[in-house]
Amino acid sequence: MTRYAIVGTGGRSAMYIWAVVRDFPDCELVGLCDRNPGRARHYQQVIAGETGVEVPVFTDAEFDRMIAETRPDRLIVTTGPDRSHADYIIRGLRAGLDVVTEKPMTTTTELCRDILEARSQSERELQVTFNYRYSPPRSQVRRMIMDGAVGRVLSIDFSWHLDTRHGADYFRRWHRYRENSGSLLVHKATHHFDLVNWWIDDVPEEVFAHGSLRYYTPERASELGLDSHAERCSDCPVASKCPFYLDLQSTEGLKKLYADNEQHDGYFRDRCVFSDEIDIWDTMSVSVRYRGGALLSYMLHAYSPVEGYRIAFNGTAGRIEHYASENTYINGDGSVPGELERGKVGIAYAKEFTRPIAVEPDTGTGGHGGGDPVLLNDIFGEHREHDPLRRRANQVDGTYSIMVGVAAAISIDRHEPVRISDLLAGVPIGERW
Repeated sequence: MTRYAIVGTGGRSAMYIWAVVRDFPDCELVGLCDRNPGRARHYQQVIAGETGVEVPVFTDAEFDRMIAETRPDRLIVTTGPDRSHADYIIRGLRAGLDVVTEKPMTTTTELCRDILEARSQSERELQVTFNYRYSPPRSQVRRMIMDGAVGRVLSIDFSWHLDTRHGADYFRRWHRYRENSGSLLVHKATHHFDLVNWWIDDVPEEVFAHGSLRYYTPERASELGLDSHAERCSDCPVASKCPFYLDLQSTEGLKKLYADNEQHDGYFRDRCVFSDEIDIWDTMSVSVRYRGGALLSYMLHAYSPVEGYRIAFNGTAGRIEHYASENTYINGDGSVPGELERGKVGIAYAKEFTRPIAVEPDTGTGGHGGGDPVLLNDIFGEHREHDPLRRRANQVDGTYSIMVGVAAAISIDRHEPVRISDLLAGVPIGERW
């Protein structure tokens, strides 16, 4: 029986809590910790109601006591804001625990250095949960590239669109501040940069980027006739005509996790997306040069009418095109507000000197394109099988995924290219699994 403690009981924790409590009989949840005791007690009550087991809860100030009293084998870090991950990762490693952390591993060069130092001094494992690696079509693309379908990869064209339900949510929550999230170049794009790093099995070296905030702005509110908007949806005089209005009473998850627990930490889940306090970008363009010579051109839009991505790999022997249309918005407790439209996924392959042909994409069920159930089995399953695709990610993968975004943000500020090796000089990154 493997004993787990979870720190951070917001929406991202639900997947892991129910995996431990309900889906994997060889796992035991021994402690829940959160800076907001109301959210932790919410899960405590729900778990007790379903299983009859009352999992002890602790505040963030009681984290060390939780580790000492509950004696977990592994710690799961799902805290928000993202910058808080580093503290608990480091404390878990130093306490002799294996650590599983939500992406992004952290948000700054300095925090990344601290994690890598702690990991180098520990004999324990650090796993970063990149769900997308595990989804069948993404794994299929990885296998095609590994098998030489395009030969040596020379360039990658990658565009990711967040729709105005999903994208807007980052501008009303704590993600809206760079000090919390590192911007969407770290919080969201860590998924995307990790996919490219993993797909082509290479290390990013140099980054140049542009970014702008032009959609989620007070000027945009004026264009929509919302000049008198308030800082929160719950007390906004123009809420009835705002297309971005969020009702925290509309779902049980949002109400019980957030609206009912604001008094504990003052966190408001429904801040205005047009606030002049927002300091992250909603449009980003990034150019990356890889150690092996491949060039990546990447775009991220946070206000599109559609959700999904398109990517193309151009190589010495051909080209792979891959796209996915998604509908991924979820509530604060991880539940879906109504039926999701089934996402459309496509793969096309053109061998050198031939025309493209359609390739039947592999499919799966579950969140993140079928990746979540496979990821959870990899984390909590009794036996870890050898994986030739190397989907399990550690601190090496976590580092290079966030450092592309960190370097991109620095590049935007400085208007110059940034070398990742300069940011990480002298740091013991370690080896992949």
